[in-house]
Amino acid sequence: MNMLILLQATTSPPSDWVLFWGHFHPLIVHLPIGFLLIAGLLELDRLTRRNSVSPHTITLILFWSAVSATMACIFGYMLSLAGGYDTETLSSHKWQGIAVAIFAWLAWSVKSENLGRIISFAPLLYLPALGIALVLLLSTGHLGGNLTHGSDYLTQYAPGPIRSLAGLSPKQPEIKFEPITDVNQAKVYQQIINPILQTRCVQCHNADKSKAGLRLDSPDKITKGSEDGPVLVAGKSSNSDLVKVCLLPEEDDHHMPPKGKPQLTESQIALLTWWIDQGATFDKKVSDLKVNDAIRPVLASLGGNGPVETGGSNVAASGPAPESPVLTMKLPAADPKVIDEVKKAGLLVLPLSKEQNQLEVSAVNARTFNDAQASILPKLSKQIVWLRLGDTEISDATLTQLAKLKNLQKLHLEQTKITDAGLKQLKGLTNLEYLNLYGTVITDAGLADLANLKNLKTVYLWQTKVTEQGISELKKALPKLDVIGGLDEKAIAELAKTAAEQKSEESKKP
Repeated sequence: MNMLILLQATTSPPSDWVLFWGHFHPLIVHLPIGFLLIAGLLELDRLTRRNSVSPHTITLILFWSAVSATMACIFGYMLSLAGGYDTETLSSHKWQGIAVAIFAWLAWSVKSENLGRIISFAPLLYLPALGIALVLLLSTGHLGGNLTHGSDYLTQYAPGPIRSLAGLSPKQPEIKFEPITDVNQAKVYQQIINPILQTRCVQCHNADKSKAGLRLDSPDKITKGSEDGPVLVAGKSSNSDLVKVCLLPEEDDHHMPPKGKPQLTESQIALLTWWIDQGATFDKKVSDLKVNDAIRPVLASLGGNGPVETGGSNVAASGPAPESPVLTMKLPAADPKVIDEVKKAGLLVLPLSKEQNQLEVSAVNARTFNDAQASILPKLSKQIVWLRLGDTEISDATLTQLAKLKNLQKLHLEQTKITDAGLKQLKGLTNLEYLNLYGTVITDAGLADLANLKNLKTVYLWQTKVTEQGISELKKALPKLDVIGGLDEKAIAELAKTAAEQKSEESKKP
């Protein structure tokens, strides 16, 4: 068994076909559970109430329980190749699952009288085989739950009397984070970063369940990283997988947290990025680190009773960054018919302020949103303040329509087909403060057009074609701009070379 685990650890990653079928395990595994339980209940009813249940009916149920249990074993093995599970628990779950299938086949072969033709005492094996299959089914299901949700999933909220009866340790108190009374004196990791990780990441990356070999429940485990290497590079958030995976489209298999789980907010991603860029230390206070204009209002929103200081330099005279004027502006109410029209295009329309009529429009559920449909957006030109068009089918033609949204403050264009030519259309958006261009083909030429956006505070440039020179020129024009991501071709080539070398070294391991 240990040899099998070793072979799994050293072989090449499983193919997409293997993982595709492996993901059917949670679906298939419910079939043998249902079939075996029904067979057990029918037999119990037959024995206790002397009811006549057709032997053919039970035989058929047992046959499909054995078939589905076998399929669950095969798909479960494929799923296990993805890694990220506790080895000991996974091994027990696997072998108990195989045993369920074996005893299900044994029970069927006896009930169908196939085995009786070969072994005279076979009928005596029927009830023990069915009973063992049912007991193993419960145990295997429990271990499967532990792999998915953690070892304390069933008992986490058990009341005191039940815990005592079951011999469980007293319930651990909920993690309580130290409140922030003065943001300047707040401990960055302990009071700001750790709460984010605990509420968004630790559920899948802890001592009982460490997907990809990664644990995020303590500083030393965070520093250690995953089975693929470090997940953060101190001082370089653009090279840190801890942030990269949060910026991937939610449908991407590598996006974290997984789809369906509570996602990180933009503010939380900004805080993680800032922490890593400032060295990813575990013992510093906010006042010990450099606080730029982009992160200052995020920190101020965490609580405290004073303006945020930066790196020992008191900026109390200037106070926190002022709120965007467009967020305090009283705007005319939108036409309800237009809002309905926008919703029919698949977009979400969310009020930012009912009193002031600002709106957020999002295409999070409309990935096929395109240039032709974008012509509807200018009908809400005064009300749209935040616009999310990331990962849709729009191109530069849509940016011509966006140029009419004069009150736009936050714009998501990540993973779209926009180019440098399209960015020229945004020159008139004087209220724009946030721009996400992640995963686009924008180059230095496009960055040059952003220099006219004097209120721009944050721009995301991950996986674009910009260079350090282009970023440097943009920073000269907008000194207070916070540029997140952005690597030149040389840096990308260096990263690719390093990754290839690591992969080569892994393949040489015995």
